[in-house]
Amino acid sequence: MIKKASVVLAAGLAMATQAFAADAPAEIKVGTLYASSGRYASISMPVFNGLKLWAEQKNADGGVYVKAFDKKIPVKLVAYDDQSNTATASTLYNQLVTQDKVDLLASDSGSVLTAPAATIARDHKMFLFDQTGTGASFFSKDNPYIALMSDPVSTIWPKPVADFITHDGPALGIKKIAILYATNEFTGTQANAFRKFVKDSGAPIEIVYDQGVPTETTNYTVIINNIANTNPDAVIHLGFAPNDIAFLRNVQDAGVNFKMLFCIYAGLETELLEKNVGAKGLEHVFTYVPPSELEYKVNFGMDMKSYKAAWEKAYPDGKVEFGFNAVAGYTTGLVMEKTLGVATSLDQLELRRANFSLSGELKTLDGTYALDETGGQIGELTPLGQLALDEHEHVKFISIYPHETATGKPVYPRP
Repeated sequence: MIKKASVVLAAGLAMATQAFAADAPAEIKVGTLYASSGRYASISMPVFNGLKLWAEQKNADGGVYVKAFDKKIPVKLVAYDDQSNTATASTLYNQLVTQDKVDLLASDSGSVLTAPAATIARDHKMFLFDQTGTGASFFSKDNPYIALMSDPVSTIWPKPVADFITHDGPALGIKKIAILYATNEFTGTQANAFRKFVKDSGAPIEIVYDQGVPTETTNYTVIINNIANTNPDAVIHLGFAPNDIAFLRNVQDAGVNFKMLFCIYAGLETELLEKNVGAKGLEHVFTYVPPSELEYKVNFGMDMKSYKAAWEKAYPDGKVEFGFNAVAGYTTGLVMEKTLGVATSLDQLELRRANFSLSGELKTLDGTYALDETGGQIGELTPLGQLALDEHEHVKFISIYPHETATGKPVYPRP
């Protein structure tokens, strides 16, 4: 009787295992968009190439391990070109969800192209792997269908800059500051946060210029003269890469030398800006120090040295620059992989649970992955740095603030 029962039990387990394996999909479909042209191509293509590199590596190794089916399954990247157009992006995100029926959904790079993804994902109850869209409005307690993968939410991103201005600034002679920002979700939120950090600090800092301009702005000559007339001790410029390029070119053309000048993408996409502005135009500019310039200890995925070597092997033509966004796309892939390795099913809220369980535990080349209760990224912080020229007349990073990460002292005022 016991022997017969054991045989029956073993047969039942075998049948269950076979049924379990039969339910496994032939591939895990990851849906995303990229912009090969238009205003956001310079930040979108590095993210897409980073995600693609991750997928290709996983497939070469037999796929990603999916706990729900207890096996490795190949990844299929279903990707469409939105050409930096939000209306096109809306149509394509909807197609990924309703027609392609992807298992995992990732947004295009940046807050502008993430905005339609956030809405569509929520409406269809699809968990959104938000790659780099940091806008504060994406994250709320009543929306469980989003988490930010690869950079801090905009409300905390500018804290190191504001802390440097308010803590170290007065001793350097910084008393008056000018704020210029592009009026989109990404940089508008950063401007609001920076302004609040400065005002709440109680430091003797006066904001003498505070102006938003359209993201499409390409000529800053008049604006630069208006800023110069306020005689600021520091200028904080918050825009996307094309904004930084146009602004820094116009600063050079106008012959204006602000005592301190901060720009976001001088650090995030340094190769791109050095090509378009020149090394001298970036010298002594303050910016964020991206993870591509740091060496975090990792517990999952490649470290920075290995990843950069893999990037250069995969994309030897150098048409897409290596920088923060290249790291961001690969980081998204790692987080997806780890999520699939924890989730007990492909149900979207189970993916969310699995993803949130990684918070504070997952450490990649981008730093510590940590989420707040709404899915906003509160890890992966970027220190404040300043660009200098090396012996080859190329730009290099000097970390300035916080002091525990500092590798040098600030050059102020700018010579």
